[in-house]
Amino acid sequence: MVLYEYPFNESIRTMLRLEHLFDRFGALMARETTLDHHFALVTLFEILDVASRADLKSDLLKELDKHKAQFNSYRGSPGLDESRLDEVVARIDGAFQRLNAVSGKTGVALTSNDWLMSIRSRISIPGGTCEFDLPAYYHWQQLLPVRRRKDLMSWAQSLMPLAEALQVLLGLLRDAGSPHKVAATAGQFQQSLPAGRVYQLLRMRLDPSLGLIPEISGHRLMVSIRLMRQDEEGRLKLAAEDTGFELTLCA
Repeated sequence: MVLYEYPFNESIRTMLRLEHLFDRFGALMARETTLDHHFALVTLFEILDVASRADLKSDLLKELDKHKAQFNSYRGSPGLDESRLDEVVARIDGAFQRLNAVSGKTGVALTSNDWLMSIRSRISIPGGTCEFDLPAYYHWQQLLPVRRRKDLMSWAQSLMPLAEALQVLLGLLRDAGSPHKVAATAGQFQQSLPAGRVYQLLRMRLDPSLGLIPEISGHRLMVSIRLMRQDEEGRLKLAAEDTGFELTLCA
């Protein structure tokens, strides 16, 4: 089953984008070719671009603190596994403490590195990182993979508390939803959302053998999904058949 996720607000949208970039960075860094490590560095700069929002760190800290308070309020409830609760609270608290300990703006350790910023200034220019433009960068690319990987890990280290906070918050959000089976009639599905409950994330799992592509839209009152099929020229057309899929709404 292929998983699709749709955020209902800008905060979750930013978090999902950062999670996507951190996952890509980890996959590229683990490889050995010069090209992979070049694009790992490109991804690191993309993380800086997305994470540069001034209030991102404070928003994540507020969310972690809110979740910690919420879980602590469950203590003493009948049938509650206190040891499991302690583990969750400790994980939230650890992520909070490590992110809070990062001084200054996100990525400041990278933006203060003149050599990295010289690469960043040219990396968006088509062909701008050729050896005659950036000989020092070309020299770095000729180093052994283990050395390049060590450098990439070192540069990314200051961003790891951010990655951990994202992992904790998105994990809690995803765990908050209960999947259920639904059906799209003639390729279309709509569901009203209950008033008084704020959903933040939609998750749907779709059988890839169906060859369908979901177009998802939603707001606080309604969610709508159109299942599309791509023709030979790449144009998307609404699928005519009834189709079942798994839907999860996370609040």
